[in-house]
Amino acid sequence: MSALALSVLLSLVSAVAYAGGAIVQEQVAASSSAAQYAPVRRPGWWAAVALNGLGGLLHVVALALGPLSLVQPLGALTIVFALPMAALFVGRKAGATAWRGALMATVGLAGLLSLVGAADAQSLDTAQRIGAAVVTGAVIVALMIAARAVHRHPAVRSILLAVASGIAFGMSSVFTKTVAVDWSGGVSAADLPSMAVIGVLATAGMVLSQASYRGAGLAAPLATLTVVNPVVAAVVGITMFGETFRYGTTGTALALSCGVVAAGGLILLTTERISRESAAAGESETLPAEQPAALPAADGAEPVAAPTGPVAVATGPVAVPAAPVAASVAAEAAGVPAPRLSEKVLVPSPVSPPTSAAAPAKDPAKELYAARGRAESDDATLSYGPFYGGPFVPPPVFSRHRVRVRS
Repeated sequence: MSALALSVLLSLVSAVAYAGGAIVQEQVAASSSAAQYAPVRRPGWWAAVALNGLGGLLHVVALALGPLSLVQPLGALTIVFALPMAALFVGRKAGATAWRGALMATVGLAGLLSLVGAADAQSLDTAQRIGAAVVTGAVIVALMIAARAVHRHPAVRSILLAVASGIAFGMSSVFTKTVAVDWSGGVSAADLPSMAVIGVLATAGMVLSQASYRGAGLAAPLATLTVVNPVVAAVVGITMFGETFRYGTTGTALALSCGVVAAGGLILLTTERISRESAAAGESETLPAEQPAALPAADGAEPVAAPTGPVAVATGPVAVPAAPVAASVAAEAAGVPAPRLSEKVLVPSPVSPPTSAAAPAKDPAKELYAARGRAESDDATLSYGPFYGGPFVPPPVFSRHRVRVRS
C-alpha cells in the first residue's frame, strides 16, 4: 500500500474514532448529573477519552504520511460518520434538517481546509506564545460565562461550550506545532511552559466538549466542534505562521464562500435543535381543562354548560347533580319557565344522634308518636322542585291520621 493510500485510510479511521468518542460522550452526558463536567468515575467517559486520543494519534500519523490538503478535509467527515453510527448503535436517528446541516458544515469545512496552503515550518517567540495563551484563556472563560448565563436554553448553551472546546483544541494544535518545530533543533527547557499549555488546553477542550453534549443531542455540538477546531488553527496559521490560501484572490474568495456554507450548516443544526426543544416544551405543558357539554335548554333559550361535580345540599347529606340546577337557573334568568325534574328523588330519613349514657328517661308517648311518624313517612315518596338561588328543600308531609298525645 502506498503512503498516500495509507494516509487516506488512517484519516478515515481517525474520523470514525472521533465520531465514536462523540457518541459515547453524548450518552455519558445524557445519563450523568447536571453538575458533572468531567464524570471521571464513569468508565464510558474514559472510553470516550481513549477514542478521542486514538483519533488524534491516527490524524497525526496521517499528516506525516500524506499532504495537508488531503488529510485535513478528510478529518471533517467526523460529523458525517457520527449520524449513521448513532442511529445504528444507540438508536438516535437524525432528521432531514440535521442531515442537511451536517452535510453543509462538512462540505464547507472540507473546501476551506483544502484551500489553505502550507508554509515553511515556523515557530513562535516567547511574547507570541504568552499573548496567544492569555487571549485563548480569556476567550474560553468569556464563552463559559456566556453559556452559564443562557443555561435555560440548552441548545445555545451547548453551542457556546462547543465553540470554547473547539478553540481550546485548535490552539493546542497550534502550540503542538510550535513545540514540534522547536524539537527539530533540539529539546530545551524553554518548551516546558508550552507543553504545560498544551496539556491544559487539551484537558479543557475535553471537559468542555463533554459539557456541550448535555441536553443538546449529538449533531449540533459535534458539528460546531468539528468546524471550529481546524478553522481556529487555520486562522492562526494564516496570521502567525505565514500560511496563505491557494490560487490567490480566487482561492481566498472560495475559502470565504466555504466558510459561509459551513456557518450556515451550523446555524441550521442549532435552529433545528431549538425548534425541537420548543416543541418538546409545548407538549409538556398541562393541557387545558375539558369544557363541559352544553345542556339542552327550553325553547328560545341558549344551551347552558353544566358544571362537573355534585352540588351538596345544605340541609342533609344528599348530593344532587348540578345539571338540573344550572338548567333551571339559566332558564329562569332568560324568562323561560324552568323545566320540571324528570325523576323523583328519594330523601333518606334522618339519622338520630347517638344517645349518651347519662340521657334522661324516654317518654312512651313521644316514642309512640315518633314510631308512627317513621312508619308513615317510610312509605311516602317525597318530591320537591328547585328554588332559585337556594338548595332543594323537601315540602312537609302531614299525616291524615290523628295521634292522641297523653299528657
